Amino acid sequence: MTHTIQPNNPETTPAPDSTDAPGTTPAGAPTGGSVAGAVNRAAAAVPAALKRRVPKYSDLAPLMQFKKPEFSRAAKLQRASTIWELRDMAKRRTPQAPFDYTDGAAEAEITLRRAREAFLDIEFRPGILRNVSSIDLSTEILGKPSRLPVGIAPTGFTRMMQSEGEYAGSQAAEAAGIPYTLSTMGTASIEDVAEAAPSGRNWFQLYLWTDRDRSLEMIERAAKAGNDTLMVTVDTAVAGARLRDVRNGMTIPPALTLKTVLDASYRPAWWFNFLTHEPLTFASLSRYTGTVADLINSMFDPTLTFEDLDWLRETWKGKLVVKGIQTVDDARKVVDHGADGVVLSNHGGRQLDRAPIPFHLLPGVKEAFTKDNSDAAIMLDTGIMSGADIIAALALGADFTLIGRAYLYGLMAGGRAGVDRAIQILEKDMTRTMALLGVSKLSELTPDHVRILGK
Repeated sequence: MTHTIQPNNPETTPAPDSTDAPGTTPAGAPTGGSVAGAVNRAAAAVPAALKRRVPKYSDLAPLMQFKKPEFSRAAKLQRASTIWELRDMAKRRTPQAPFDYTDGAAEAEITLRRAREAFLDIEFRPGILRNVSSIDLSTEILGKPSRLPVGIAPTGFTRMMQSEGEYAGSQAAEAAGIPYTLSTMGTASIEDVAEAAPSGRNWFQLYLWTDRDRSLEMIERAAKAGNDTLMVTVDTAVAGARLRDVRNGMTIPPALTLKTVLDASYRPAWWFNFLTHEPLTFASLSRYTGTVADLINSMFDPTLTFEDLDWLRETWKGKLVVKGIQTVDDARKVVDHGADGVVLSNHGGRQLDRAPIPFHLLPGVKEAFTKDNSDAAIMLDTGIMSGADIIAALALGADFTLIGRAYLYGLMAGGRAGVDRAIQILEKDMTRTMALLGVSKLSELTPDHVRILGK
């Protein structure tokens, strides 16, 4: 049986009680003249909670719980809520040359700016009334599980940013249950990284050199060390014009000029760590002295063709991924030549300025692979600065994502603990975004959850 409850409007004047005679004062009503009576009635109408009183100590005690200020690096890392805040910490702790090497891009840095803007220029479309009490961020990439849909991208000269370098990155990835990719230009050897993170899923990124014997040696070392995936980068025929590095006089190793000495005076911890640890060494060569651009130009082969990819496919028996894909046609071609996956990437905006934006390229590649009935993995990097960025990429068709600068900011901010914090921030972002979208697992994400504004 349905009961109808009539709402009570507090602004409606109640009808006089029929027992009250006209012209009489109801029992308990204040007496007095018209003005005084109105004041008394107003005072009586004030809720008890709003009447002034002298506070009691028992009321104040719960509010007077002062915490001792914490200024440790660990406390500062925990207070960071975004990758941008880690970046601010990194900039304060790191000399200008290595910070700019990480933070900068090619020429006018238009590509990097557009890549980040691409993630801002979207609209999420959430579903409501879904059970999102438990969020599962796990996925499978290249035949093996990953606890999160993000891995660490290959970055060069990493111990120059902070002395723990690749060791911090690989161990943080191992702890988080995600892949770690060591760069050919890494400042720790393939063997040392495998020893530092023996239970981690380690991948190796390869630049094909003009000297094929050196390339083959690297491939054999990667296989022997247990790397299950080889990621060949193909967008570095020559070095990009990284003007911040030029202005900073960036060299490997960093040179102690008057400018760097003055810069170091504000960041003594970085220089202390740099000077008291093992000098920079590389996965691909024992020592090098010169500019970054000179190193790249001396190593990389501008004559590479798809035939070289065929040679690599025959040589490497594990999973093969091609990084640096910037058109739909090239994505399809490398798969035809044996690639198990592609990384849509413009090298973080560090090579060709005004290059295609991976996030914008993503839907086209996904559509092409679907038409081809291809199960090749689609990965994406460049511009990712939050977990929401990652979820947007997955919704539009990516199988996996990679972070470079985002984890390096954490590394520069606090070493291994900073990398851990960067991953924690991204995981929390992803969990929250998924819940607010109304999805509990990654397989429920669809292009309907994201709209690119202006399209």
